Amino acid sequence: MYASDKEAADALVKKYQLLKSEVRKVIVGQENIVHDTLLAIFSKGHVLLVGVPGLAKTLLVNTIGKVLGLSFSRIQFTPDLMPSDIIGTEILDETRHFKFIKGPVFANIILADEINRTPPKTQAALLEAMQEKMITVAGQSHRLSEPFFVLATQNPIEQEGTYPLPEAQLDRFMFNLWLDYPSFEEEIEVVKNTTTGKDEQPKTIMTADEIAYFQQLVRRVPVADNVYEYAVGLVSKTRPNTPSAHDWTNKYISWGAGPRASQYLIIGAKANALLNGKYSPDIEDVQAVALPILRHRLVRNYTAEAENISIENIIQKLM
Repeated sequence: MYASDKEAADALVKKYQLLKSEVRKVIVGQENIVHDTLLAIFSKGHVLLVGVPGLAKTLLVNTIGKVLGLSFSRIQFTPDLMPSDIIGTEILDETRHFKFIKGPVFANIILADEINRTPPKTQAALLEAMQEKMITVAGQSHRLSEPFFVLATQNPIEQEGTYPLPEAQLDRFMFNLWLDYPSFEEEIEVVKNTTTGKDEQPKTIMTADEIAYFQQLVRRVPVADNVYEYAVGLVSKTRPNTPSAHDWTNKYISWGAGPRASQYLIIGAKANALLNGKYSPDIEDVQAVALPILRHRLVRNYTAEAENISIENIIQKLM
């Protein structure tokens, strides 16, 4: 596709700027969320998006799907949702043979809306698909379309009757992103754009094949040893009662991050470097992705809660 990796890296920067400008036609503000979501797609990671209702989470995913030229499915998670409602089911056709009807998980981008509103059995069906990139029904395996990206949302309020994701399942998400309210000026622009009949349609900038190519390019980015050591050292500091543990870790953390955090720190740093026009990541690139990668992998203890020490405070201290 490109003569060299350097040429491909330069092309990715241009494509990324175009992607952002197309997304901006529809989404006002949220620059960091857009950046991190695109970064996760190029890193082959999944995103858990936490935010109150009405902050355009669905619109964001739909828009990114359009500009990347990918198919999009939205699954509204409810307490009565069954695994077959996500992955598909077998039916008896008119010739009395079983025929597999694909579920909404057979798309490139899946928006799993309010994933904590559905029981663990249904959550596990989606999380298996995220990990294995395939599903098994009646002993038959079915591969999912590539690229495959899950953006799951959670509402931080109204936790009654919800099924919080277990730590092992949270670990499958590369990023945990917190969506905040827009600023006063941004909200005025949102209201102007959405109450005047103005209908901006973003253009498609990439194809699925190009995304797959850039995902492989991210994997090929060279990394200096000191960056590897920084990433693994940072994750080691989060594990209480180990030789590398930081004082704050022993005081405020009951469980630290596993090796998957170190892997994601390096892959995220590689993608962040490429999107910023660099050919190799440095320690600043690791720090740029550390908060959303570590946020859902550390478990605070009672002392941290009593003293009102947030996970963000602890991660900043460790960096």
